[in-house]
Amino acid sequence: MTELPEHVARNRAAWDEKAPEYVAHGEHAWREDEPSWGIFGVPESLLHVLPEQLDGRDAIELGCGTAYVSAWLARRGVRVVGIDNSPRQLETAQRLQREHGLDFPLLLGNAESVPYPDVSFDLAISEYGASLWADPYHWIPEAARLLRPGGELIFLTNAAIWMLCVPETDYEGPATDRLLRPYFGMYRSEWPDEPGVEFHLPHGDWIRLLRANGFEVTDLIEVQPPPGATTTFELTTPEWARQWPCEEIWKARKLNA
Repeated sequence: MTELPEHVARNRAAWDEKAPEYVAHGEHAWREDEPSWGIFGVPESLLHVLPEQLDGRDAIELGCGTAYVSAWLARRGVRVVGIDNSPRQLETAQRLQREHGLDFPLLLGNAESVPYPDVSFDLAISEYGASLWADPYHWIPEAARLLRPGGELIFLTNAAIWMLCVPETDYEGPATDRLLRPYFGMYRSEWPDEPGVEFHLPHGDWIRLLRANGFEVTDLIEVQPPPGATTTFELTTPEWARQWPCEEIWKARKLNA
């Protein structure tokens, strides 16, 4: 068996430990008819994240967790595959498949190295999966390999400005109105009170990386929650997120070879 990269092994252990905390959210999301995105659950009807035409397309969710995004796609006629690094997250996803009568492949694996042939998919999507927990200099080229010409890449992750304003430890409170760390050089992030490894890039680095792998950026949605939206995520308040984006959604299209 090939040894996992250090950050992949650490994130597998971290997410196996965290998995019970995400069961209730997964159960709720699987019951939703309309997709909703991010920590504030902003409805698809407000954000327009997904392509208009989905029926009959092939998609892969990179870092699917409990696979609720895959479930939303499957109900819309998509032939979807989910891959995740955590066996315990996939156990929840498999149980929810049975309970909701949906059946699509769920793979244990690393989104930086997916066991599918080139040009297998029309859509690659990630909500806080590979987009946050995989090395972008590995998973973006892998997404490009997997997508057909004209295929779409969509991913949601922490906003760059939020990363600059959030304290290093949970007990210091949520994001502030002050810059707490440098913007330049942002890449691999490790938090003192968290075992996992995150990855964040400045906007310029994201654009250059996507272009270098044959993508054109078609949209960048900087998420503003609607009035009255709430979250259980302790590092962002609704008041902060109404003024500055705590989440961003990148949309890109793979150019013809």
